[in-house]
Amino acid sequence: MGSGRDFNADFFDVGPDGLTFRDAEADGRYRGFLAELAVDDLAGLRIPLVCTFGLSVHFFAVTENWRIYRAGDGDFLPGFLASRLFDDIVRAMARDALAFYRHSLDLGLRVLAVLPPQRVPGMSDGAVFLAAQETVRRALDDLGVEVVDLRARATDGTGRQRAALCEPNDPIHGNLAFGRLILADLLARGL
Repeated sequence: MGSGRDFNADFFDVGPDGLTFRDAEADGRYRGFLAELAVDDLAGLRIPLVCTFGLSVHFFAVTENWRIYRAGDGDFLPGFLASRLFDDIVRAMARDALAFYRHSLDLGLRVLAVLPPQRVPGMSDGAVFLAAQETVRRALDDLGVEVVDLRARATDGTGRQRAALCEPNDPIHGNLAFGRLILADLLARGL
């Protein structure tokens, strides 16, 4: 529907006619998907909703965003990335993505969220990426969202996406082989 960075905060509204996306292009695509399924609103879905909103955590992990939380030696204070403050900041960054999931669950939908490829572009801090991903994953678990977590099958010994599952010349995305892993996992879940 669009770039992952556009689906964290301030991207949708719920009114008397149901959910709408604030971005006209995203809303048009959403309406097109609904039309293909012969429903008018998310509430009418009779199939599970698979989503990645709020999971482009490399945007949350941009190194410059975290400079003020570093000690004089450039390292984070011990425990910072596991702290309530860090969790609160990340949850605030993903607030409307989490609200979207909550809304979808409140409609009675089966909701699945797919964790991203384990790729950290140069602009982002790898430790923050992992910690932010864990914060969002826990928040999704707390809501009751089924989390599709392929890390055990998609990463190497460093915890990063295996090269065979990376899109070439792209520091963020997985490739078709990674997509096949996701589809296989979804099929194993009965979708």
